[in-house]
Amino acid sequence: MRIFNLIENTEGREGCEYAHGLSFYIETKKHKLLMDVGPSEVTLRNARRMGIDLSQVDSLILSHGHYDHSGGILPFCQVNPRAKIYMQKKATGPYYADDGAMAEGDRYRYIGIDPEIAGLAQVEFLEGDAELDSELSLFTMKERTHDLPSSNARLLIRQGEDFVRDDFAHEQYLRIVEDDRAVLISGCAHNGILSILDQYKEKYGDYPDLVISGFHLMKKRDYRENEIKEVEEIARELKNYPCQFVTCHCTGLPAYEIMKNILGKRLNYVHSGDEIIRD
Repeated sequence: MRIFNLIENTEGREGCEYAHGLSFYIETKKHKLLMDVGPSEVTLRNARRMGIDLSQVDSLILSHGHYDHSGGILPFCQVNPRAKIYMQKKATGPYYADDGAMAEGDRYRYIGIDPEIAGLAQVEFLEGDAELDSELSLFTMKERTHDLPSSNARLLIRQGEDFVRDDFAHEQYLRIVEDDRAVLISGCAHNGILSILDQYKEKYGDYPDLVISGFHLMKKRDYRENEIKEVEEIARELKNYPCQFVTCHCTGLPAYEIMKNILGKRLNYVHSGDEIIRD
């Protein structure tokens, strides 16, 4: 198994661009696949610089219905019109971010996917869990065991003229099994990484060896004391799970440093263009 990051918020591999978004390229014995495609064609440019041929990808999995994970889908389809695209049916919903009363421009900013994506012939809409084959399966949240991270409070669904809290029913998670190793890949873990791990255990009977995920703990300002305590508590709880963790993107470097102080060698950060696994 090989796993590369194709785009992430922070500078990594020399020559690779970085941007607010996320994409992973994964090679298994049976597949060449993408988990998310970042915010734009920047993901494709990085793949070319890294010598990765996206025309050979057979599957693309969209973790949830936000632009920073889906914006590269239409450019990708110009390069590869054959790969199946798996997304939850609810990923096409009207998702918004509340940028606050002092926002420049509209307070409520559309962060959903390009509507054109829903009309692509290669899209396969899912409603819940899916077993793709003996290597790949997708699962969704049935019941949270922990509170949502507070940073999710500004993420909304539009209902007519109103906005309500996003329930993140459009989020799905990828499980990869190869030989004796199980890997869990999530985009932003909007449902909360602790709840996701508990859902994984409920479905599969054990925990993954490796977890690759943003934790959605990033702030656009300094952390308040209660927010630091929240990050610390999540890290302390993660110590109870028998997994190695790699984080990125929406975790943010300040939250990562707080968590790293608690988790030590069990937590690492992947930057744009980095390789995570090389077997």
